[in-house]
Formats: sequence, C-alpha cells, structure tokens
Amino acid sequence: MNPLQTKVLVVDDEPSIRRTLHTTLSSLGFKVAEALGGEQAVSVIRREPCDVALLDINLPGMNGIEVCRALRKLCPQLPIVVLSVGDDPEDKIEVLDAGADDYVTKPFHVGELMARLRAVMRRTQDHNVIAIGDIEFDLERRRVRKFGKTVRLTPKEFDLLHFLIKNAGKPIARERLLSSVWGAEYKTESGYLRTFMRQLRRKLEDDPSNPQYLMTDSHFGYRFNGPIRN
Repeated sequence: MNPLQTKVLVVDDEPSIRRTLHTTLSSLGFKVAEALGGEQAVSVIRREPCDVALLDINLPGMNGIEVCRALRKLCPQLPIVVLSVGDDPEDKIEVLDAGADDYVTKPFHVGELMARLRAVMRRTQDHNVIAIGDIEFDLERRRVRKFGKTVRLTPKEFDLLHFLIKNAGKPIARERLLSSVWGAEYKTESGYLRTFMRQLRRKLEDDPSNPQYLMTDSHFGYRFNGPIRN
C-alpha cells in the first residue's frame, strides 16, 4: 500500500476523532477526505474516488449500518473499517453482514488502527474478487454479496456458483456440473442439480422465475449469464 496514492475517507461526527485521524493519516502520507455524517459520506464517495473508509457506527441521522450498506452498494470493492464504542458480538455480526471488512472498538490505539487499515487494504488488493452485474463474488473469503448485502450460501451452493462463474457465458452440461462439484458418482442426479439451482436463484435473482444470471439451456444444462469485471 502506497500512502501517497491512497485516499482515506474518515466518517465521524466527533471533531476530536476526525482531527486525530486526519493528523495521523496525513503525517503518514495519506490523503484524507472527511464527512460529518452518513449523507455527506455518500456524497463524497459519489463525487471523488476513495481507497478505504473509516466509518463511525454511531452517527446521527443516517446510522452507520445504513451508511455501510450504501457505501458498499456504490463501491463494492471499497474496504470499510468500522469504528464503534461497543464491543457486542451481535453488533459486530450486524456490521460485518452490512458489508464492513473490519471492526475496531473505541477508544483505539492509533498504531493498531493503522495496522488494521494496512491489513484490510492488502486483503482487498490481493484477494480475487469477481463482480458480475449486481453480484460480487469473493473467491478467497468464500463470500457472495448482492447490492452490497451478504448472501448466505451453503458450501455446495458456493461451489456450484463458483464453477458457473468461472465459466461465465458458457453452457455447462448437467453431467459436467454434477461431476465437477459433487463427484463422478453424482453425474446422473439431474433432480439434485435442479434443486440446488432453484435455491441459488431464490437467493440471487430478483425474480427467480425469470432469471437474469442463472440460465437454463434446455435439454443440456446451465450457464451463468453476465460479463465479468474485476
């Protein structure tokens, strides 16, 4: 991570926190953009590119969870580190499900926060993320998001979707899908495959009965429809 080429968006309604973060980040060579609340954060992201966001979860007006979801929808690959005074595991789960990449509790040690920031930037740069339409498919973390919101898949659902996305645009025979995802002994289990495809459509498609991504090729198999953008 090269600080001179990295812009950090600091979203916090506390002037002292913003001042501390701005001073620290600037001294390390980062560019800094500030937002006092959620609406302003969204406005900043819309008009200027940022490389990572430090987001206070306890904001007036548009709360941190809403802001996190909005930022994730606008910038699917933006690293988001949430700052919170609470340490409740349920709060952490909610924040991570909303699209955050990490969670730091206030009061924080500046050195630890900078280490977390560097780590989340490295992960975002290094891991293999594929975006197709509204879906973000994270191979390394085995995580799928739609409109920035985590989609919970079973391991086999993930493996099936992974195989289809790797071959996006290509019709894949039922027998090949079954053999590749489940094993050769399953290659005649077409009903099994139909069940999993139905579950994936229910979780990923806006209208499962009229799919946009998970297409059926009659009398042959299935394909994932959509251009890949990295």
